[in-house]
Amino acid sequence: MVTLSVRNLVKDFGKTRAVDDISFEVNEGEIFGLIGPNGAGKTTTLRVISTLLKPNSGKVQVFGFDVVNNASRVRELISYLPEEAGAYKNLKGIDYLEFMAEFYATDLRHKKKMIERAVAIADLGQKIYDRVHTYSKGMVRKLLIARALMHSPRLAILDEPTSGLDVVNSLEVRRIIMEYAKTGTTVLLSSHNMLEVEFLSHRVGIINKGKILKIGIPEELKKEQNARNLEEVFLEEIK
Repeated sequence: MVTLSVRNLVKDFGKTRAVDDISFEVNEGEIFGLIGPNGAGKTTTLRVISTLLKPNSGKVQVFGFDVVNNASRVRELISYLPEEAGAYKNLKGIDYLEFMAEFYATDLRHKKKMIERAVAIADLGQKIYDRVHTYSKGMVRKLLIARALMHSPRLAILDEPTSGLDVVNSLEVRRIIMEYAKTGTTVLLSSHNMLEVEFLSHRVGIINKGKILKIGIPEELKKEQNARNLEEVFLEEIK
């Protein structure tokens, strides 16, 4: 089943075309990576899919619901974690999760289950009871990913989920994403770190200057270009 369908998407900011007639699909239960350098159009694409921006033209559907005409329904099915997201620093980690659960819970039992799920995803041990301002950047990112996944979205949209993290924390965040995708949640993520996404995604879309250059399974894209990694594939595509 197709989770996300993007058809001929165009998004302009004044005279600047940030997304230039791109099309791709993401299947249910898949981790799809949108990769490219900074300024390639990745974040703009994710914001349109997340209903935060309206496209100039084209059609975007999430589980068959149009992101413009059925925006409220789409928001019920997705979770979006921006690259620049932060948590309330003066709250304890557990209090932050309890606060965010209020926006999704249908009753107290549902809220409790969500919080338990988020605590397990974050995997911060006793640190979950400390204030967020004492957390490292990696700990904050794990808390935010737990918040994004706590209500079991059918589509999780993660913008640069490991941005600024060291190797250890990046590996941990990747583990969280891969484990959660096994539950059936579809994941769409963006990153300029092509080597990382190569190991994380089932399929990738390579984007540059607002255009999709290539879509495929990482191993097949590398074989096609006789490349050692996706960075080399990207360099070949922009020649």
